[in-house]
Amino acid sequence: MRALLVVNPAATTTSARTRDVLIHALASDLKLDVATTEYRGHARDLARRAADAGTHELVVALGGDGTVNEVVNGLLHNGPAPEDLPRLAVVPGGSTNVFARALGLPNDAVEATGALLDALRDGTERTVGLGLAGGTPGTPDEAVPARWFTFCAGFGFDASVIGRVEQQRERGKRSTHALYIRQMLRQFLGEPHRRHGTISVRRPGQDTLEDLALAIVCNTAPWTYLGNRPVYAAPRASFDTALDVLGLTKLSAPAVTRYATQLLMSSPERGPHGKHAVSLHDETDFTLHSQAPLPFQMDGDHLGLRTSVTFTGVRRALRVIV
Repeated sequence: MRALLVVNPAATTTSARTRDVLIHALASDLKLDVATTEYRGHARDLARRAADAGTHELVVALGGDGTVNEVVNGLLHNGPAPEDLPRLAVVPGGSTNVFARALGLPNDAVEATGALLDALRDGTERTVGLGLAGGTPGTPDEAVPARWFTFCAGFGFDASVIGRVEQQRERGKRSTHALYIRQMLRQFLGEPHRRHGTISVRRPGQDTLEDLALAIVCNTAPWTYLGNRPVYAAPRASFDTALDVLGLTKLSAPAVTRYATQLLMSSPERGPHGKHAVSLHDETDFTLHSQAPLPFQMDGDHLGLRTSVTFTGVRRALRVIV
């Protein structure tokens, strides 16, 4: 089998020596071509060329969730066609690695490589659903191109936190869970919409949900990890269904304390709940709209301000080696 390995040399948890060991291990079982990313969006371009050329049966992403997202968007730039596209494999090299862990892969790059090689020898794979988000026709955001995401998107508060973290990383700070928690507290103290939300959820043939202060869209569970602890914003979300949504109508100090505690104590059976929590399950098409521009993120990548974003849950979008 011929494979393309897309390597992010800036991945948080892998050294150059570790990457060399992984490349050697993969090359022992595969006809391996290796490409190292050099700029933001390079992984997408590399995966797109592999999909267009039809020369590779497999594309392996070695990096964090951002690298995986770029590779997925490259593979699916012409839309989902699972039987005709290269399969995807992931070797986790980031700080959190939500997508890889949600697939059941080890969080260690060396162990995950071993699991990948075992899966290739056994011929095991699954076809996963993905989320697609883009600008809404008839709004100022309509020119925003659609983009795929693998595990989550966020509109408002959580995207603001991610934007703060990215600013700190640009200043040389390491991406750690402590950094996220500090920036979350700072965002909460400065959040302008925490008492009166500006977000609405619009669904075809359904009543509009109004005045959300936060909206998280999940394609799978868990939503994220704190160290080794999985956090479930939408416990019923799955790669086998469409999209789930968690919305909060209030971000006052008591409400945030309550829901933060619920998130920390969440499980596959129970997530955040209460009078200020809105949960939607298995939604195929909907729009998040805000009265004021709000930060937007997908798969942990801050994408700037938006007033309106359309979402589509696409079942069976891509084959993944597991």
